[in-house]
Amino acid sequence: MSRKNRIRLFAYTPLETGGIYEATEAQTHYLSNVMRLGLDDEVFLFDGVHGEFLATVAQKTKKNLILKVNKKIFDFEKAPDVWLLFAVLKKDNTDIVVQKAVELGARKIIPVRSEYTTASNIKPERLKAQIIEAAEQSRRQDLPELGDFLPLEKLLKTWPQNRKLVYLDETGQGRSFSACAKQMKEPVAFLVGPEGGFSSKELELLKSLSYTSAVSLGHRILRAETASLAALSCWQAFCGDWK
Repeated sequence: MSRKNRIRLFAYTPLETGGIYEATEAQTHYLSNVMRLGLDDEVFLFDGVHGEFLATVAQKTKKNLILKVNKKIFDFEKAPDVWLLFAVLKKDNTDIVVQKAVELGARKIIPVRSEYTTASNIKPERLKAQIIEAAEQSRRQDLPELGDFLPLEKLLKTWPQNRKLVYLDETGQGRSFSACAKQMKEPVAFLVGPEGGFSSKELELLKSLSYTSAVSLGHRILRAETASLAALSCWQAFCGDWK
């Protein structure tokens, strides 16, 4: 199979060489009716634990498709220990943030509710599906964890204080990313506010905490979804697996 036509799926059960994997109903439809795979055609599988495997179609009916796991091609590798916390946006923009955060290597993605957050709810199952699809396409070996949707103040009360929390400060009080990059070693998390930024009350709370620091992404005002992806990209370049 050419690289162009490579089909890669997340396996919902553990994989091992010589074993089998029964595709889900949705995966069976995709492989059989969309990609039109036949017996012995190849599929790449990963389970988020044991690495990536090359499999072939062993059995096929209208409702079921069985893949034989032939060999491991990549060992399991975790993404760097960086989290993204972001104030939930309108549905499409939230989808973009989640998808791109997966591609950029965030190990955990946490939607939060700040004072100026306009979105009132999220659908966790929808976001989990977005995470799986983005991991399949980006060739990640692991799946990021999706955190609970909580008010920012409540989340901060139970924050693991060994993890640096870097928040993006639109008021201009934060240091430049490059100036404080050395202080952003793993484990670290980035917090991005909504359109309109954090409230003054939230900024005062963040400034008062021992494990937080403010960072600036320059003089231009970035949209919330752009800021999330810019922060992860900068971190990967300075501190993560891009360097």
